[in-house]
Amino acid sequence: MNVVDTSGWIEFLFEGQNADVFAPLVEDVNNLLVPVICLYEVFKKVNAVADEPKALQAIGQMKQGRVIEVTEAIALRAALISLKHRLPMADSLILSTAWSEQATLWTQDKHFAGLPGVEYKIARTPIKPGRAREKNPSEKNVRFSLASSVK
Repeated sequence: MNVVDTSGWIEFLFEGQNADVFAPLVEDVNNLLVPVICLYEVFKKVNAVADEPKALQAIGQMKQGRVIEVTEAIALRAALISLKHRLPMADSLILSTAWSEQATLWTQDKHFAGLPGVEYKIARTPIKPGRAREKNPSEKNVRFSLASSVK
């Protein structure tokens, strides 16, 4: 089973340079687990750089996998993970969700590098906060046309 963290989803949706790393994971919906906090983060990010209809399309894609709610056990483990590894709340919840399901967490967030059960890929696509990466005309279309909807 696989969990793709928010950075991986954003990379996939905006067809960043690591999109090919995350695409097979996202498209293998039978083995895809989606922490509910990732729905929040992706919905917020896509709304910030595109619009609500595009954000809802992204959520629809994510919900093809199995959405995992935050349980008491996941929350408490996340608190311990946060303390031990100095991770922010959302990241601790994502990692705790992956661990609770014995899944591999796929990410390009550096602070996950080296943690058990994590496949870290170095980010190669710089995206400025609140802005999608500019496309060059030779690139293929962005999933859900997110880049063409940037506010």
